[in-house]
Amino acid sequence: MRPSSPQADAPVAELASASPPGLLTLFLAFAKMSLAGFGGVLVWARRAIVEQHGWMTPEEFNETFALCHFLPGPNIVNLSVVFGSRFRGVPGAIAAFAGLLGPPVVIVTILAILYARFGDIDALRRTLAGVSCAAVGLLFAVIFRMMLPLLKKREPVSLALLVAVFVAVGVMRWPLPAVLLVSIPVSIGLTMLMRRRAAA
Repeated sequence: MRPSSPQADAPVAELASASPPGLLTLFLAFAKMSLAGFGGVLVWARRAIVEQHGWMTPEEFNETFALCHFLPGPNIVNLSVVFGSRFRGVPGAIAAFAGLLGPPVVIVTILAILYARFGDIDALRRTLAGVSCAAVGLLFAVIFRMMLPLLKKREPVSLALLVAVFVAVGVMRWPLPAVLLVSIPVSIGLTMLMRRRAAA
């Protein structure tokens, strides 16, 4: 299959999993994501994996990220390991992991040294405040794009679960572990039920 166009997600769904990436490709792809990922790598990871290379469909990316979200550790690190191992096994997981963390570790170490020396400058603080606003905007944008498959398929049950978890954690301030203990089995059960009905 040929890689998908970065313009839209619709063709991507038909071009799921283009030719599997090699180890060097995995390393370079995740290195580029990490270097571009100001405010979080998730935005750039989805763009590269789904839109640019067509290695996953939007639905596959959502499912993989959901799995990584419920595993211990940073979500994007989990995603790099799961994604790399899916195509190239343990070496692929190591390549993606090294690409994701290698360049930022070097850059952040240098910036930490500079910030410790010049962090009290008011202009720098204002600049960082502006960058944080842009990061929040990018996060909202990728969240909306990840919701598009649910909106296109018109799955009211999935959207209802999404809203319920948001309200429970974001509004009611209920403990996240307790919400997950309830929401995960409920979502799995409802998904299995809907797929059985669709197959019947």
